[in-house]
Amino acid sequence: MNNPRIREIKQAQRESFFLKEIANFFLQITSDNPQLRALYINRVKLSSDGGMCTIFFISPDGKDKYDELFNSLLLYKPSLRKAVSQVSHSRYTPDLIFKYDEGYEKQRKVDELIEQLKEERKL
Repeated sequence: MNNPRIREIKQAQRESFFLKEIANFFLQITSDNPQLRALYINRVKLSSDGGMCTIFFISPDGKDKYDELFNSLLLYKPSLRKAVSQVSHSRYTPDLIFKYDEGYEKQRKVDELIEQLKEERKL
């Protein structure tokens, strides 16, 4: 497996699998804790060795809402990790890291600015 393109494809497949499974389990968690419905999983990123899986969250209410719910989210980390280990066919289960997706927030601000410019041009 010396071909870097094949490694990239396999990495993307694993990330896609983890995204799907974690999103399913997170949906179940939100039925237990409705407050967490204010958060959405945007993407996941696996480390190159597969030892860490960073889960990126977004919220329509911004980073402040994520910060407010972060401690509640941490309470479910062991449950999420166990659920992932049960469906993963890997020898090791990656450690889960929760982060707010700053890139999404930046993109949203850029989109707002573009819309604002469009409105100004109409005038």
